[in-house]
Amino acid sequence: MALLSLVLSPDPRLKQKSQPVEHIDEAFRRFLDDMLETMYASNGLGLAAVQVGVLKRALVLDIEQDERGVPVNPMKLINPRIVRFSEEKCDYKEGCLSFPGQFEDVTRPAEIEVEYTDENGELRTLKADGLLATCIQHEIDHLDGVTFVDHISRLKRDMILRKMKKEQKLAEKP
Repeated sequence: MALLSLVLSPDPRLKQKSQPVEHIDEAFRRFLDDMLETMYASNGLGLAAVQVGVLKRALVLDIEQDERGVPVNPMKLINPRIVRFSEEKCDYKEGCLSFPGQFEDVTRPAEIEVEYTDENGELRTLKADGLLATCIQHEIDHLDGVTFVDHISRLKRDMILRKMKKEQKLAEKP
């Protein structure tokens, strides 16, 4: 497995819509494993392919840890599609590996049902609530060119985007 480079805001790829995965082969399964390794190394709960520069509709996540803090339930969703949202909403202070150090409350549906293809090519359906529902929605947003800052007030979004641009400029200086 290998660590992949994260795409950071304000990279324009984060605003692009990802394309469906047409073929799942061993190389693509290795890519999903690399995404998981990258997510774990970055202390993330989820990661969309676009966040490592690949505009394909795939994401990985793992929100569960054992008593030692070791992740225990890695999930790989290919071509995910939310087919049901609850009317009930919940707030969660979201962060994002593409916006390091930035966190804001985001309101989303509390429960969802998502259809996806697993890494073996099997069509699956998953009902999710709480943190899992939030993470799936956050990552599917990435596949649609939407980031968590698109769900907050313009003032807060502009502040975060200014910080990210400033950090990018500092990183580019020799």
